[in-house]
Amino acid sequence: MNEHHQPQALKLVPKLIGFRKRWHWLGVTSCAVLALASVIPIRLAIAAHQAPKPEAVLVLGGGTGREEFAAQFGLNHPSLDIWVSGGRYPEGPKIFRQAGIDKKRVHFDWYAVDTISNFTLSVDDFERRRIQHLYLITSEEHMPRAKVIATLILGSRGITFTPVTIPSNQAPGPWLSIGRDSVRALFWIATGRSGAGLTRLLK
Repeated sequence: MNEHHQPQALKLVPKLIGFRKRWHWLGVTSCAVLALASVIPIRLAIAAHQAPKPEAVLVLGGGTGREEFAAQFGLNHPSLDIWVSGGRYPEGPKIFRQAGIDKKRVHFDWYAVDTISNFTLSVDDFERRRIQHLYLITSEEHMPRAKVIATLILGSRGITFTPVTIPSNQAPGPWLSIGRDSVRALFWIATGRSGAGLTRLLK
C-alpha cells in the first residue's frame, strides 16, 4: 500500500467503528421501543380486566378550570384520591379546600411542565400504589394529545384510563405536535429520559 495513503486509511478506522456503534445502538433502541410498544395493548387489556373501575383520578393542570371541575368530580367520587399534575400554586389547594375535599386525598405535582411530564412524573407513584385504572381529566382540546401519551406511558406500566373531558371552545393542538410528543414518550419508555431536546429536532 502506498505509504502516503496508509496513515489516512488508518485514521478512518476509529470513525468507521464509531459510526457502526452508533447505528448498532440506534438499532437496538429501535427494536426495544417496538417490542415495548407491541406489549402495551396487552398490558392495557390486562389492567382493564383486573381493575374494571377507576381507582384514582389524574388531572392534567393547565388552568384553574380543570381543577375546579376535578374538585366537583372528587365530591362525586369520595373514595378516590386525586393527583393534580402541573397545577397552579396557590390556587389549586385553595380550590379543593373550598370544595370540601380532604387535603389528604389530593396530591400535587408542581414540577410537570408539559403533557409528557404530566405522566412521567406521576406514573411511578401510581405503580408503587398498585393503581391500575385512572380517571384522566383534562380539557377537550387537550384530550387527544393526553390520550395518546397516556396510552404509551401509562400503558407501558400496565395502567389503563377512562377519559373525562371538560368541554372547551378551543381548537385541539396540531397532530404534528402530538406525533412529536409520541416520539418523546417512546424515547422515555426506552431510556427513562424525557427527550425534551427531540422536540427541537423534530420541528
